[in-house]
Amino acid sequence: MKGHKTDLLGIFAHHEVAANLLMLMMLLSGAFALDRLNVQFFPNFALDFVTVRVVWTGASAEDIEDGITNPLEQRLKNIDNLNKITSTSAQGISSITLEFVEGTDPLIALEDTRRLVDEFRNLPQDAEKPEIANVTRYEPVARLLITGTDDAAELRQLARRFESELLARGIDKVDVSGLPEQEIAIEIDSGRLQELERSLDQIADRIAALSRDQPAGVLGKGQAARELRSLDQRRDEWGFSRLPAVTEGTQRIDLGDIADIRRQATARPP
Repeated sequence: MKGHKTDLLGIFAHHEVAANLLMLMMLLSGAFALDRLNVQFFPNFALDFVTVRVVWTGASAEDIEDGITNPLEQRLKNIDNLNKITSTSAQGISSITLEFVEGTDPLIALEDTRRLVDEFRNLPQDAEKPEIANVTRYEPVARLLITGTDDAAELRQLARRFESELLARGIDKVDVSGLPEQEIAIEIDSGRLQELERSLDQIADRIAALSRDQPAGVLGKGQAARELRSLDQRRDEWGFSRLPAVTEGTQRIDLGDIADIRRQATARPP
């Protein structure tokens, strides 16, 4: 028995308080570490993607592809560490996604992409400024449901106010879904239509034909080429009120003379 007095078991056998103190220290250390354990839904990882988005309101998918998507792809395909490039050309918008080799510095990839896009001077004149961004992963924190009266405009204001307050308190990103959309409402009295000998469908077709932006060809060649475009799409109440709803000879009746035009919010269908 004398040989066991100097080893660990022997010390604990003869000093019961030391064993209890060691056990207590282990329990406290475990509780302390558990309180600081990193818990999250997904592991930390980087997304090696950069997106380029260009809006050209009113342009067809063919015009978008010829005037924006293809020229930008030709410039971006030789960027350093590029693994794959994909693009989508739809009506009014061009979207290009660049996938870089794993481990590429996202800031350098973003700056190289922005530099090449900024150097491209042949974008259509009416196209909006390109939006270039890294694809960022956000970890969801909470969902907020907003309910209230049937007034869609009031719900829209509440959603925007809550969005601003959350961003001001440090939330990185707020996604809003189900937000009532804005629309221009045009109402024409049936009696007025009978006086004009027009149907509601005829007035609607005329509005659709007159209120639209259309490409008008290309001026020049090569790097000096510029897209021509007619800017006829109306975007507010005053613009719609000036549309000629009826023209017969020298007679012209504007839409604002026969219709009630107002901006309103509408709830999305469930």
